[in-house]
Amino acid sequence: MADRATLEHGTAAPSRAGDIVDVAGLWFWYEGGPPVLRGLDLRVPAGQLLALVGANGSGKTTLVKHLNGLLRARRGMVRVAGLDAARHPVGEMARQVGFLFQHPEQQIFAATVEQEVAFGPRNLGLPAGEVRERVAAALARFELEPAAARPPAILGYGLRRKVTLASLAAMDPPVLVLDEPTVGLDAHGRREMLAWVAELHGLGRTIVLVTHDMGLVARCAERVVVLHAGEILGDGPPGAVFRDEALLARASLAPPPGVALARGLKSNGFRGAGLTVGAFCDVYAALAGENREPAF
Repeated sequence: MADRATLEHGTAAPSRAGDIVDVAGLWFWYEGGPPVLRGLDLRVPAGQLLALVGANGSGKTTLVKHLNGLLRARRGMVRVAGLDAARHPVGEMARQVGFLFQHPEQQIFAATVEQEVAFGPRNLGLPAGEVRERVAAALARFELEPAAARPPAILGYGLRRKVTLASLAAMDPPVLVLDEPTVGLDAHGRREMLAWVAELHGLGRTIVLVTHDMGLVARCAERVVVLHAGEILGDGPPGAVFRDEALLARASLAPPPGVALARGLKSNGFRGAGLTVGAFCDVYAALAGENREPAF
């Protein structure tokens, strides 16, 4: 494994007793291609909200697809809730791991919204009454009752995203993988998504968030794991990760806007007093790529 930064106050190696996700020595390559994951180790305690970040091609989506058995390890082991993901069918792993794909059309198949939301609980073998209760609660939670009889395929992107969220909520798995959950959403949709993530986290669900949105990571993650070329470069709380400029540079990641602004102010001589509105705007414009000289 490449050298790995376990950052101050990090949680890179929690005790195995409380881990709901345990990945050990994971190697994976697509047929005929080079390794995408290289001996990766990752343990996630139950109830943690972890953000998995890295540049395109770093192995993020490939890694999380092992959690529900969509991909099988070439070498190594992946366990979720005590189940070996390579030895159990995808349908069985779906009881433990809910997966929100980046593009909702990839996981919508039923003729109506209500049938789509009911599909998962029915496949769990739940009694009909409990299925109805779960579906009704999920439709209400995401304000989908008016669309319950409509074909989900004709809905707009935001509503289709809500349908996939309602489907996950109705299944209520202990682990949720959210792949770029805010992509394509407007400001209202982002707020709704963040509220739902916070709600699930408050209920003790384990959440693995795959995202390029560093602002989202800063707002909601407890722990950040940085991937690069199929290996873990860094692992720790968001503040420690975002302060490590060398780590971010090596992983080709930009810090959240607030961190970038603070660095810009500091590099232009601001030390905490006497900042004018004009000076602030000059630094902000420079960080945004405009050709203005900071007026300090």
